[in-house]
Amino acid sequence: MRLFTSKSQNLIGVDICATSVKLVDIQRQQGMFHLKSYGIERLPEGIVVDKLLVDTEAVGHIIANLAKRCHVAGSSAATAVSGSAVITKIIDMDAALSDVEREAQIRLDADQYIPYPLEDVNLDFEVLGPSLASDDMVQVLLAASRSENVDQRVDALTFGGLQTKVMDIESHAIERAFGLMVNNLPNAPELVALIDIGHNQTTLYVAKNGEFIYSREQLFGGVQLTEAIQNRYGLSAEEAAVSKRERTLPDDYYLDVLTPFIENAIQQITRSLQFYFSSSQYSSIDHVVLAGGSSSISGLAGMAQQKLGVTVSIADPCRQIRIHKLGRF
Repeated sequence: MRLFTSKSQNLIGVDICATSVKLVDIQRQQGMFHLKSYGIERLPEGIVVDKLLVDTEAVGHIIANLAKRCHVAGSSAATAVSGSAVITKIIDMDAALSDVEREAQIRLDADQYIPYPLEDVNLDFEVLGPSLASDDMVQVLLAASRSENVDQRVDALTFGGLQTKVMDIESHAIERAFGLMVNNLPNAPELVALIDIGHNQTTLYVAKNGEFIYSREQLFGGVQLTEAIQNRYGLSAEEAAVSKRERTLPDDYYLDVLTPFIENAIQQITRSLQFYFSSSQYSSIDHVVLAGGSSSISGLAGMAQQKLGVTVSIADPCRQIRIHKLGRF
């Protein structure tokens, strides 16, 4: 199983995270992306732990149900492994090498780049362009992941009736999605901070002229809000998650629970940005984009804009995608 991309134009996208499985059927027709359908299904607690799939068959069953509900066309699928599970390195290689020769050379020198036995990893490479070192060399991006990280997701999709054609890297997929919307941001910002607020991890990406130049992960996410709801109202984790999503909590929720979480989230964002500023030539950001499951929390974008003193928007990579009438399932 190679990493990176396939030439196929009809792939089902599958995202497996700690709390849910998301499936999307996007097709390219006449140069335009068309969203045919998408679905989201919650995962029982403990099925995915620290980005490892504990029960691939259970995840596969949920994928199969989603695929059926969404009436997906075909069985070829794309998914991704976490960036923290992948080793990436840019190396200089002879420009005259063919892909076969390049792969053979990488495997021969693998112990220089990968701290695991070659038989225990999946790897791939991509030529990025001319090397700065010599006109006869090219820069090559090497990516490698422990086979178990890849095999778990392949097995889950197989149980779900799908065939994995692409195993991507989450950060690379996010960068490409960001590329679909960066040109629509107001005032053509040069330096943009993309804040991905997940279940238990928030990742800061800094993009310069549309390309990611920095990333930093920290342990903070929507799970803190879920736990606060549990403690405040005596609910189970499942009940708290449903109540948060469906907005069925008591009147004191916004002031006593949600507002402190939003303030904490903004504090975490500010801290991450300060880390970036301290290690770069920049001391400010032109625009902030919020993404991830917690990004649409009511009041978060507005308060972040007020506290950070910079325009804040919520990610919308589907803005230039045509929506099919089937919609959401």
